[in-house]
Amino acid sequence: MSLRLHYLVFTRLLGWLALLCRSSASKDIELLVLRHKVAVLRRTTPKPRFDWADRVCRVKTRVRATDLEHSSAGAVSDRG
Repeated sequence: MSLRLHYLVFTRLLGWLALLCRSSASKDIELLVLRHKVAVLRRTTPKPRFDWADRVCRVKTRVRATDLEHSSAGAVSDRG
């Protein structure tokens, strides 16, 4: 356990030292590359499409959550 902790601390310190020694231009380039990767991933991953069963589950969950909120506040629900 102690060896693993020392290893993690040592690798973090080396990472921070490497980051301090890098120039501002290399940091800017890294940010641009990461932004490009995120943009590509957003383009290639389609948004999930919900069908009617998914919508019913969402509505039921929302209704149940509001019923629980009202019951904890002292209100009585007339839904079954």
